[in-house]
Amino acid sequence: MNRLRYLTAGESHGKGLVGILEGMPAGLALEAGHIEEQLSRRQRGHGRGGRMKIESDKAELLSGVRHGKTIGSPIALLLWNKDWKNWTEALQVEPGGDESLKSVSIPRPGHADLCGSIKYGHKDLRSVLERASARETAMRTALSVPARRLLEEFGVHIASRVVSIGGAQDHADADLVPVDRMNAAADSSSVRCLSADAGERMRAVIDHARKAGDTLGGVFEVRVGGLPPALGGYAQWDRRLEGALSAAFMSLNAVKGVEIGLGFSLSQTSGSMAHDELYPGKGRAAARRTNRAGGLEGGMTTGETLVVRAAMKPLATLMKPLRSVDLKTGKSACAHIERSDVCAVPAAAVIGEALAALVLADAFLEKFGGDSIAEIRRHEAASRG
Repeated sequence: MNRLRYLTAGESHGKGLVGILEGMPAGLALEAGHIEEQLSRRQRGHGRGGRMKIESDKAELLSGVRHGKTIGSPIALLLWNKDWKNWTEALQVEPGGDESLKSVSIPRPGHADLCGSIKYGHKDLRSVLERASARETAMRTALSVPARRLLEEFGVHIASRVVSIGGAQDHADADLVPVDRMNAAADSSSVRCLSADAGERMRAVIDHARKAGDTLGGVFEVRVGGLPPALGGYAQWDRRLEGALSAAFMSLNAVKGVEIGLGFSLSQTSGSMAHDELYPGKGRAAARRTNRAGGLEGGMTTGETLVVRAAMKPLATLMKPLRSVDLKTGKSACAHIERSDVCAVPAAAVIGEALAALVLADAFLEKFGGDSIAEIRRHEAASRG
């Protein structure tokens, strides 16, 4: 990212999560309510665990905003963890206390536990799993809201839906739902899919997995409408938006695959059926009648709807745990059980919106520049002639 920079800090059961976003222009309307709306959406979904009943995330805006508008300085956010009261001794910052309290020595297959302990030399895996937890995505979701608000100021809308959970697929044609209306439809479903029948099947497979002590993954899709053409670039590898978006989505916990447009299926068809043919448009412009590329060609936006899908593996904490090894004894054991979700694909879709917002707002600022919304407006208007 070139114009925007962000950092997060905090442990899953620590005092709270901290985030800083730098590079937002001045004059953007931003209120705590905007952030709380997205945090609330992230917490919903059939299959979520007990943590969502404890936390009701509300972000404190500490800096970068005055009288409801950004002022150009870094935006700092704080999310207190309500569950901290149950972890004050186990995760205390100052020396002293019982360091063995709630310690973990048996890693979970598929989680960061084992590799993280090797990397940092931790004997207690608690020091790994607290930061590797998906709880961190609450702050990334919060930090994305100014980026989302910036894009909305210029008519860009971001939405998402769940395509599949386990073997249950939603075959609804998302092209028939305008992007600016998709979230209203998806949010009305507890699994964030567009088809009521698919929603019933998804809830059924989640309930079955819960009873079996198992977990489920799936596929979610993020759509972005209203993007101007030519964001990104082709001249260097790190200017290509496919790379930036893929990196952002792959950084999300449990995501193991990303595709843009028709993605992997394009490898199974011919070139004549893979690309979006061009036709005369208004004036000297060219137009597309299809969007197989998913809104990106040659590292740049085409002006068509951006379509990104991500595959999420089943969560690594199982109530009927997999086989593992106790690192204290070297003997076989059942993996550690940490409070977790059965399925978090609906929440991951909302987080995917957040990641897309951060990447695309950065590309937008890089192209149109400016230190205030008014200045960016002038630059964006000039680009349209």
